[in-house]
Amino acid sequence: MGSLFRTEEMRFCQMFVQTEAAYHCISELGELGLVQFKDLNTNVNSFQRTFVNEIRRCEEMERKLRYTEKEILKEGMKIPDNREDPKAPAPKEMNDLEVEFEKMDTELRQVNTNNEALKQNFLELTELREVLNKTQDYFRMYGSDIQHMMEEETGVPHEEAIIGRQQQAALGFFVGTVLREKVPVFERVMKFITHSTVFMRTEEIERTFKDPITGDDLHKSMFIVFYQGDQLRNKVKKVCEGMRGTIYPVPDSPQERNTMLQGVNTRISDLENVLTQSNEHRQRVLRNAQKELRSWTIKVEKIKAIYHTLNMFKVHQNSLHAECWFPAKAIDDIRRALNTGEKVSNSTIPTVIQPMHTNESPPSYYNCNRFVKGFQNIVDAYGMSTYGEVNPAPYTCITFPFLFAVMFGDAGHGLIMFLFGLFLVIKEKSIGSKRIANEIANTFFGGRYIIMMMGAFSIYTGIIYNDFFSKSVNIFGSQWHPVIKQEEWESDDIQLNPVTSHYNVTAYPIGIDPIWQAAMNKILFLNSLKMKMAIILGVIHMLFGICLQIFNHVHFKNYIDIFIRFIPEFLFLGCLFGYLVATVIYKWLMFDGTKSHCAPALLIHYINMFMFKYTNPDTAIEKCDPDLMYYKGQDGVQYAMFFIAIFSVPVLLIVKPVYVICKNKRKGHDFSDHAALISHEIPPANEEAKPPAAIEEGEEHKGEHGGHEEHGTGEVIIHQAIHTIEFCLGCISHTASYLRLWALSLAHAQLSEVLWSMVLRLSLKMAGRYVGSPIIFVIFFIWANLTVAILLLMEGLSAFLHTLRLHWVEFNSKFYMGEGYAFTPFNFKHILNMQSLEDIS
Repeated sequence: MGSLFRTEEMRFCQMFVQTEAAYHCISELGELGLVQFKDLNTNVNSFQRTFVNEIRRCEEMERKLRYTEKEILKEGMKIPDNREDPKAPAPKEMNDLEVEFEKMDTELRQVNTNNEALKQNFLELTELREVLNKTQDYFRMYGSDIQHMMEEETGVPHEEAIIGRQQQAALGFFVGTVLREKVPVFERVMKFITHSTVFMRTEEIERTFKDPITGDDLHKSMFIVFYQGDQLRNKVKKVCEGMRGTIYPVPDSPQERNTMLQGVNTRISDLENVLTQSNEHRQRVLRNAQKELRSWTIKVEKIKAIYHTLNMFKVHQNSLHAECWFPAKAIDDIRRALNTGEKVSNSTIPTVIQPMHTNESPPSYYNCNRFVKGFQNIVDAYGMSTYGEVNPAPYTCITFPFLFAVMFGDAGHGLIMFLFGLFLVIKEKSIGSKRIANEIANTFFGGRYIIMMMGAFSIYTGIIYNDFFSKSVNIFGSQWHPVIKQEEWESDDIQLNPVTSHYNVTAYPIGIDPIWQAAMNKILFLNSLKMKMAIILGVIHMLFGICLQIFNHVHFKNYIDIFIRFIPEFLFLGCLFGYLVATVIYKWLMFDGTKSHCAPALLIHYINMFMFKYTNPDTAIEKCDPDLMYYKGQDGVQYAMFFIAIFSVPVLLIVKPVYVICKNKRKGHDFSDHAALISHEIPPANEEAKPPAAIEEGEEHKGEHGGHEEHGTGEVIIHQAIHTIEFCLGCISHTASYLRLWALSLAHAQLSEVLWSMVLRLSLKMAGRYVGSPIIFVIFFIWANLTVAILLLMEGLSAFLHTLRLHWVEFNSKFYMGEGYAFTPFNFKHILNMQSLEDIS
C-alpha cells in the first residue's frame, strides 16, 4: 500500500507489558506517536481505574501551575518558549515536582496575601488622607454657616453651631467615602431613612484608587453627614454600612485633624517602601517560575497522558495487557521504543507484541508531507477514507488549484496570490515557531501550499484568458488584420469578417487574441468559449473519478463490480455527456471562419438526439440549416449512444442484486433483513488462523468499499435502487454544476474590468502632469486596496468554496465513500503545540 495513494497498512496487536516497565515504555511510544491504543476498560468507572490517584496528583500540580501562570500573565510577563521538549519524568520524580510546586505555590500565595493586605491598608490610608484634606477645606469654607445651612435644609433649629462649640452631646458628624456610582442612591436612602433630618454633603474625589484584589480602578466620593442624637447616629451608620461606604474617625478640632493628617502621611510613606519591597519579592518569585513554567507544564502533561493511557490497559498480576493499532511498517520503530523503555526501567522481561485477528475496521492513516497535508485536510473534511480505498488527495493537489484557477483566471491577481503563498512557504520555519494565536492567520499559514498552487495555476489560466488586471497583453501581435471599406470608417460599430480579416493559418500563440479586449462582442465570444470549456473540464473530471473505481474494486477483490458498476456508469456518463464534449471539439476542428454560417447548433442537435429527430442534408433544400446532420452517420452514432446509455441503467439497477442473491444461495446462508453480524464478531467458520491482510482485505471488504456486514436481500435491492437513481440524476445535475466554472470566470473578469474603468481609469483621464500625479497616487492606493479586498479575498474565497463543492460532491461521489475513521495515535505532539494550560480540556 502506498502511503498517499492508499492508506497505510495497519496491524492490530495485543501488547503485554511488565508493570515496572509500563510507564517508561508508554512514554517512549508517546514520543514516537505511532500507536493507537484501544480502551479495554470502557465498563469501568473513571474513579475506579488503576492509576486514578496518579492522575489526581497530576491535576493538583496542574492547578498550581495554572495559578502561577495566571499570576505571571497578570503582571504582563510572557512565558518564554524555548522549543524544548523534555522527556516525561520518572514516577519517583513526581514527588520532587510536587514538593517544588507546593513550595512555589505556598510562597506565591503568601506573598499575594500579604501584598493584598498591604494594598488594602494603603488604600484605606490614602482615602483617609483625602478625607482629612477635604474635611479641613470644608470646615474652613463653611464652618461658620453650618448651623444656618442645617436649619434651612432640615427645618429644625439648633441651639449651637458645630464650629466653635464645646462638644454638644447630641450633635455629631460622620465622614467617609462611597463609590461614585452609588452616590445618588446613597443620598435618596439617607433622606428616606432619616426623614430628611440630617444634613449631608458629598464631594467627588479626583484621585483614582486601585482595588487591591482585582486591580480595577475605583472612583469614590467623600460624604459628610451631620446628625443630632444617638438614634439618628445609629441610622446614619447603618445606611453607610449598607451602601458599602467606609466611615473614618475624623477628630472634631482642626488641630487634632492636622496632627492626624501628619501621622497618616508618615504611615503612607513607610507603607510605600514596604509595598515596593513586597512587589520586588513577588517579581523575583514570578521570574523564577517564568523560566521553568513551560518545561514544568510539558512534564506534568506528559505524566498525565501516560497514566491516562495506562488506565486503558487491563491489569493481570505483574503485567498490563493492551490492544492497539499501528502502521505495519512502523513495527521496528515500535520495538526499538519498547526496548529503550525496558532499559530505562531496568526490566528484564521483554514486552510481547502478539498479532490479532479482528473483524473491526482499521483506522485510516496517511503519512503526508507538508505539501500534501493541506490537500489531505480538504479531503478529510469531506469524510475520512474507508480503510484501503483510493485516496483523492494526490489528484486533488492538481485538480483543486486548476479548477480554482479556471474561475480565478487573472495573471495579475494570481501573481499576488502566488507571491503571498511563496512568502509563507519560505518563512514557514520562522512563522511556525511563533505559535500564532490568531485563528484566521493560522488558517492562511496552514494552507500556504494551497495558496501558492492556486496562485501559480491562476497565472497560467490568466495567460490563457489573456487577462492581467483585466487588461490584455499583446506580446506576439494580433492575428487579426482588418480589411475595412472606406464607408465603414464612419460607423461606430465596425465588424471584422474572420474570412478576410483573420489569418487562420496560425492563431495567437498563447491564449486569447488581444484584439478581443476592444471588441464589442467580447462577452459573447468569451461566454461561448468558457461555457463549452466548463462542460469539457467537468465531464473529464467526473469520468476520471469513475475510472478510479477500478482501483477500489481490484483492491477489495470485488472484480464483479467492474462489470456491474464501473462499466455501466462509465458508459452512461460517456455516451450522454462524453458525446456532447466530443461534438464540441469536432465543431471547433471542422468549422472555421469560412464555414461558420453553416455551423451546427449543438444544443438543438443534442435535444434531437433524445427525440430521434434527424434531417439529412442530401434531402434538405437549405444546405446551411443549423438543424441538418453535420457529419456522416450522425444518426447511427447517436442511436448507439442513446441506447447504450439507456441499457446501462437496468444493469446498474438489477444485475448486482441478482448477483448477490445467487451468491448467497450458493453459500447456503440464510439471509434475511435482520441477519447482520454483531459488530466486531468473527464468524465461526473463519475462526481458524488467517493472515491479517486476508481478513482485512478479503471478507471484511465484500460490501460497498469495506462494509463489515452481509446485508439482507431487501436491503441490497433498496441500496442499489437508491444508488442508481442518485447516479443517473447526479450525472445531469453534476454536469450542470460545472457551469459554475464559466459563471465565476466571467464574473471575476467583469468585476475586475469594472474596478479598472470606474476607479483607476478615472485618474488617468485627469489633466495636468503635476496635478494628476498625486491624484493618480491616491486613486492607485484605493484601487490596490479594493483589488486585494474584493478580487483577491472575497472573489478568491468564493472561488475556493465553489472548487471545494466540485471536489466534495461532483468528484468524490463517483468513487469515494469516506466512511472510515482517523488514526489517532498516542502522541505528545499536541502537548508541545498548546499555548497555555487553558488549552487543556
